[in-house]
Amino acid sequence: MQCILWSNKLIAQIPLVACGTINHIEHFKSKYISAHTIDVWLPQNYNHKRNYPVLYLHDGRTIFDSTLVGERQEWTVDETIDRLVSENKIRDCIVVAIWNDPTYRFSEYFPQRPFETLADSIQNNIYSTAKYNNLRLFNSRIHSDNYLLFITQELKPYIDSAYSTKRNRRNTFIAGSSLGGMISLYAICEYPKIFGGVACLSTHWPGIFTLVDNPFPKTMLDYLQTHLPKSRKHKFYFDFGGKGIDTTYKTFQKMVDEIGKLKNYTDKNWLTLEFPDADHSIRAWKKRIEFPLEFLLKK
Repeated sequence: MQCILWSNKLIAQIPLVACGTINHIEHFKSKYISAHTIDVWLPQNYNHKRNYPVLYLHDGRTIFDSTLVGERQEWTVDETIDRLVSENKIRDCIVVAIWNDPTYRFSEYFPQRPFETLADSIQNNIYSTAKYNNLRLFNSRIHSDNYLLFITQELKPYIDSAYSTKRNRRNTFIAGSSLGGMISLYAICEYPKIFGGVACLSTHWPGIFTLVDNPFPKTMLDYLQTHLPKSRKHKFYFDFGGKGIDTTYKTFQKMVDEIGKLKNYTDKNWLTLEFPDADHSIRAWKKRIEFPLEFLLKK
């Protein structure tokens, strides 16, 4: 499949893509959360007479164009989908990249219901002490439930009305990396009738940046025991690296995999991969994005 360069340099912040086209929406308004920028990627030879599965991705600034990211890295989702389609490995799809709000990323991506099972004193302690590089992680109370309402009640209906989509659960997917992987997992557990598959790359199981006296991983595991959706209707992809902060994920991922087995998931609808030489970076996720894409969208 031939790739065509598409660009619009007259409008700031529109990603340049190597294949397909981008429809860029600045400040998509919501009654639930602050406005977010949205990029809708349409595949090569998009045809409104066809209906396409839809993949929702978090941290949307990092998905298509390295010039928009400080690390000068991107996931290369457009090129990878185009290649896999040309190799007849996956179905064509639409990608909806949701840019994060840097001020509220942790508050929007942190699973709310598991967190709120903690005692108020523990919640308040996490709010006041959780930091990274001496910066507070939470600039507001966690409101990921509202973030998911934005996606399911406002964004998805808009996408389904504006584009030729397959609207059912079997063809609606959600994915992200790090805490974006965590909110993706939370989304499919909270809305199992909307999302049929999820990909969680380098899922940030600790939630915050310490394991010392950190109660969140256990409460998240408890939540999954009761909220993991039925195996016959859903697909789960997980992975993690072997360097940097990813080294803390393996133990928790094994426990999550055991929960999946108890819920009757098999290799057909549950895949966990380990990448020993990979660290926690866009560069690492770029190298392996083809695996979750093929798992969720394979023909």
